[in-house]
Amino acid sequence: MKFLLFLSGLFIFTSCRPHIAATSNQPTKAMNTTAAPGWVNNTNIYEVNVRQYTKEGTFNAFAAHLPRLKDMGVKTLWFMPITPIAQKNKKGTLGSPYAAADYTSINPEFGTIEDFKALVKTAHNQGFKVIIDWVANHTGWDHRWTREHPDWYEKDSATNNFKIASGMEDIIELDFKNKELRRAMIDAMKFWITEADVDGFRADLAFWVEVDFWKQAKTELEKIKRLFWLGELDPLEKPEYMQVFNAAYTWTWMHKTREFYQNNQTVAVLDSVLQRYKSVPGIKAWFTTNHDENSWNGTEYEKYGDAAKALAVFSCTWKGVPIIYSGQELPNTKRLEFFEKDAIEWKSEFELHAFYKTLLTLHSSHPALSTDAEVQRLPTSNDSNVLAYIRKSGNREVVVLLNLSKTPVVNLKFLNSEIKGAFRDVFSGALKDFTTNKNVDMQAWEYLVYEK
Repeated sequence: MKFLLFLSGLFIFTSCRPHIAATSNQPTKAMNTTAAPGWVNNTNIYEVNVRQYTKEGTFNAFAAHLPRLKDMGVKTLWFMPITPIAQKNKKGTLGSPYAAADYTSINPEFGTIEDFKALVKTAHNQGFKVIIDWVANHTGWDHRWTREHPDWYEKDSATNNFKIASGMEDIIELDFKNKELRRAMIDAMKFWITEADVDGFRADLAFWVEVDFWKQAKTELEKIKRLFWLGELDPLEKPEYMQVFNAAYTWTWMHKTREFYQNNQTVAVLDSVLQRYKSVPGIKAWFTTNHDENSWNGTEYEKYGDAAKALAVFSCTWKGVPIIYSGQELPNTKRLEFFEKDAIEWKSEFELHAFYKTLLTLHSSHPALSTDAEVQRLPTSNDSNVLAYIRKSGNREVVVLLNLSKTPVVNLKFLNSEIKGAFRDVFSGALKDFTTNKNVDMQAWEYLVYEK
């Protein structure tokens, strides 16, 4: 969940806690990035919007999709908030799942806590990891704590009432200077580990909460089990939070690629962003859409048009972890309502199932696509249009070519001798020997992924 100001074409995160984060120009070497659990190195993340996933909108109905998602290569399921939704000042008919009424019970819209525990167990048995959305910064207006512990909330000096979170009238701010609040929040998170055996948390608006709280929470909770910590923040802006979070969002990249496509820019503008991400700690999570983007800023096809699939290939092959949103495998071309029931329009055929299966399986099985395998940009005869790169692990290699333009690229040449030997196109199965033939022809917006 985020609040965005639109100013002169720029997307700007705004925080109602301007005092909480250290400046973003801290030296990278001062960061103490904590290693992720081993399984994170080759995982991918599939965001589950339970409300809109099926007509029933329940855990039990979603469970029927697990075999299909397993076949597609999905490894980690991220569930949007599963807690009850506050009714006071709610938006729309159903309200926002990010306006919690209780941190340790289930939204009855989705089923029961026993249903969720059974879903997690089934998912684990099928080989998935499960993380849940955690909304620490704020609650809804009638969260149980507003009655039981009103002193745990920040107050608006003008109204002497609870402080509304920045621009969002349905949620109110918690006070993380309060030690009792911190303890209760950590206990609530612990509940889902001990009761439902979740494998980690996706921290909503992580940078709106003091980083030292997240340090405290991680220290306490990892006494139970090693967890995966995904933070909704951009490490380019808040690198100090990567002391806690294993992975974080690449918002700058996501916005820049939209600008790149819509303004017909050259690959050079993308290169500059990628170089910046190399300088900050932590695993980068790459994506083209999610619940916020789809509902508020448009589908991936509204934003990226013909470039959408090539950018999805990038997300699955550049160094980091790919995130896929519910319905991308259709593909979903409609904006889903956020506060109302608006089920994904599943069809008998999942047009992009095979596309994502190829990418996700390669990402999870190939050592060169592990998060600890470096990426090297490959110079070509047409770097203004083509993003080319290689990933290596020992003698295992993956080469990716993305024509990020509406112009066909004929007789593309590599300008160094880095690429040698026989490779297989992972989509077509066709073989190519780059030792004897380094030239490649590409159609507009074409993507090529080769495995040595």
